[in-house]
Amino acid sequence: MTTPALLPLSGRRIPPLNLGPPSFPHHRATLRLSEKFILLLILSAFITLCFGAFFFLPDSSKHKRFDLGLEDVLIPHVDAGKGAKNPGVFLIHGPDEHRHREEEERLRNKIRADHEKALEEAKEKLKKSREEIRAEIQTEKNKVVQEMKTKEKKPLPAVPIPNLIGTHGGDPEDNDLREKREKIKEMMKHAWDNYRIYGWGHNELRPIARKGHSTNIFGSSQMGATIVDALDTLYIMGLHDEFRDGQKWIENNLDFSVNSEVSVFEVNIRFIGGLLAAYYLSGEEIFKIKAVQLAEKLLPAFNTPTGIPWAMVNLKSGVGRNWGWASAGSSILAEFGTLHMEFVHLSYLTGNPIYYKKVMHIRKLLQKMDRPNGLYPNYLNPRTGRWGQYHTSVGGLGDSFYEYLLKAWLMSDKTDHEARKMYDDAIEAIEKHLIRKSRGGLTFIGEWKNGHLEKKMGHLACFAGGMFVLGADGSRMDRAGHYLELGAEIARTCHESYDRTALKLGPESFKFDGAVEAVAVRQAEKYYILRPEVIETYWYLWRFTHDPRYREWGWEAALAIEKYCRVTGGFSGVKDVYSSTPTHDDVQQSFFLAETLNVDKQVTCRSSWHLLPQGYTCLAWELEKLMRSSNRNCRNCRSGSCPTPLR
Repeated sequence: MTTPALLPLSGRRIPPLNLGPPSFPHHRATLRLSEKFILLLILSAFITLCFGAFFFLPDSSKHKRFDLGLEDVLIPHVDAGKGAKNPGVFLIHGPDEHRHREEEERLRNKIRADHEKALEEAKEKLKKSREEIRAEIQTEKNKVVQEMKTKEKKPLPAVPIPNLIGTHGGDPEDNDLREKREKIKEMMKHAWDNYRIYGWGHNELRPIARKGHSTNIFGSSQMGATIVDALDTLYIMGLHDEFRDGQKWIENNLDFSVNSEVSVFEVNIRFIGGLLAAYYLSGEEIFKIKAVQLAEKLLPAFNTPTGIPWAMVNLKSGVGRNWGWASAGSSILAEFGTLHMEFVHLSYLTGNPIYYKKVMHIRKLLQKMDRPNGLYPNYLNPRTGRWGQYHTSVGGLGDSFYEYLLKAWLMSDKTDHEARKMYDDAIEAIEKHLIRKSRGGLTFIGEWKNGHLEKKMGHLACFAGGMFVLGADGSRMDRAGHYLELGAEIARTCHESYDRTALKLGPESFKFDGAVEAVAVRQAEKYYILRPEVIETYWYLWRFTHDPRYREWGWEAALAIEKYCRVTGGFSGVKDVYSSTPTHDDVQQSFFLAETLNVDKQVTCRSSWHLLPQGYTCLAWELEKLMRSSNRNCRNCRSGSCPTPLR
């Protein structure tokens, strides 16, 4: 008799005692614990799979077209609508069902044919050896490279250069003025020579550290921003050796095929504007060629759903984006609105209307949009075409948009009535909602933020005094006298912002709250970075009124810059204009050479000079002639009048 195996009670079943043989085979009535556990695991996995499929798999209705074939995905269907006879039917572009069905069928046939052609080409490729395929790829690469080289070498069309007035005006008869002008020229030499020694090829200069400097607006490459930006000033001042040094650097080193992300706005006004100004002043073809090369690199920035360009673009890849701090991913009014004049000139010089069309599209879009209180907000989303934060200013973020509207009208020999109307409408809204007079009698331009007027004016907004004066002629209802007076009031306010500091240099922005007038309150607003806007307004007021006070104010500013901003290695901004012992920021901005010294020189020039600030030159012609590649010089240039800046 065998002894049964000993098992734990939980693992075996003890049958009832039965003395006779069983009448049927024995079967277990229950499962062992391990078997129950395995079954439970299987059941749990099945339930998890079901719930996962329910919650995480995509909605098949969103992909139903893929079941119909590739061509159904590519064809732009439009639902027939609820009222249609066959609501499940898709139409294209409208209610004409028969015509749209034919159009859809043609698209299907074309896609099928292209698909079959691609398959045949793929089969032919597969029949070839690896070496043959590599040889074909290399041949195609060489072909593309050759086409690009041919395109770059293609000569630009010859266009006439206007007769520039004032580039060789001679010395003023007044000894005092001659000495002042020579002093400004010496300051330019000091700034340029130190950049030449310590920062050559870099975008800007650190005059105290005596090394090159750059900011993110120029990207990571050494593009010589100071060289390009200063060319027109060098030429106007008669510094032709320095001008030729800059020209040689541009010919041999200025390369835009770099992997660098730049500001479209800054590169346009400093590089394209600087190159075009140098071209019109000197007639040297290299400047025009480089301007066109750079413009080609900026065009991908316009590839947005609305045509409003991105703020930044990579010169190599063409990928664009906006500043992270801008409202809701918006583009900036002063940036996309400050491309018009350079791009119009590019179309004139090349005969290619693409540049003209890009900036005119921006204008047309802005004309169609509703504006709160008639004001242009500073932020516009390039994806949706909607305004961002309702913030309007004539200073930073908005300033040069209004300037370019006015100067586009002037540049067209006053025939661009569309630009003039946009300017007049904008200025009327600005005067109604932003311009106020303080308790102390100072006229200022505030900022509109979400229905509230902030009583703060920026240094950048001080350019508006000159703009009002420049736009006085041709204003509505013959209000020229009013705008001359308004410009003079703004000039006085900005002069007060300088005069109320220890250094006699103006802060970045200043308040008009209670007893505080034309004075910066926050420490972050007390710096001066060699800006030109106040001196620019002095220049316009001097040119239009010949009131000697504006020359005196301009000279005061020049002396203050010389005394407090000059260092051994150049010129530097200061961090606090209210401190008698200022700390320098150690940056010599490129616009100091291009604009501040340029304008200050012209304030001290004799009255027969006709060049406008920032190296602007005259080329006025009718915009409609642009599209017909007219070579007619404008009558204003021939007659000796120069009403408008180039950039």
